[in-house]
Amino acid sequence: MTESSRLSNAFAKPHPALVCFITAGDGDTAANLDALVAGGADVIELGMPFTDPMADGPAIQAANLRSLGKGTTTRDVLMIANEFRARHADVPLVLMGYANPMVRRGAEWFAGECKGCGVDGVICVDIPPEEDDALGPALREAGIDMIRLATPTTDAGRLPQVLEGSSGFVYYVSVAGITGKQQAAIESIDANVSRIKQSTALPVAVGFGVRTPEQAAEIAKVADGVVVGSALVELVGEHGIEAPAKLRELTSALAEAVHSAAKAPAKGIGA
Repeated sequence: MTESSRLSNAFAKPHPALVCFITAGDGDTAANLDALVAGGADVIELGMPFTDPMADGPAIQAANLRSLGKGTTTRDVLMIANEFRARHADVPLVLMGYANPMVRRGAEWFAGECKGCGVDGVICVDIPPEEDDALGPALREAGIDMIRLATPTTDAGRLPQVLEGSSGFVYYVSVAGITGKQQAAIESIDANVSRIKQSTALPVAVGFGVRTPEQAAEIAKVADGVVVGSALVELVGEHGIEAPAKLRELTSALAEAVHSAAKAPAKGIGA
């Protein structure tokens, strides 16, 4: 199985995909990742800890600090990814983070390491489409999906630029702000997901502010995937070495909610 097919297979299932995020190096990351898979996560996002996570709210900021406080390095994150791939051959793994750790040794180095570790995609929060050359070409050359972010403020004039060179899926950030507890109205999410899908055949996954199975189920009715991060990260911070059991419990409830939501009729290209 090729790296790129894992993501496409995850979104080709007969139900919306559950995408789960935790921060690398926070707690027992290997056990935490295994708990997410056991709970039914379709795609895993692994956060790369950074000193200035400007898009993240208090929960993920705290996770970054806990991880960095333990001395977690980019090499450690890549090793976690490599070991995850050895344990889970078919589960898509996406690295999510900021430009500095990704490009400081060179984009080609980072892309090559991602390929060697079995990483499927990369989300770089602070490299805008206008600066794609900083990382995008190297990732695409290595067969790694460059997953872009769209927001409520991504208007019709800029959306084509966001989608150009994007692959894997589109991550729709449902609120104009940081990760955490705020959540957009479902009507706004529905309208914006539909708008994005008019311009791309890529799946659209919705994140930021999704915390409960009830919220996830509602969003899953209008999106191809639902991303949950802060609620899971909080469990790691609260429960430490006992977090895996809690993570599996919440992930299982989220997966049941997302997977039982009927996919909405296709509204995208050719529909």
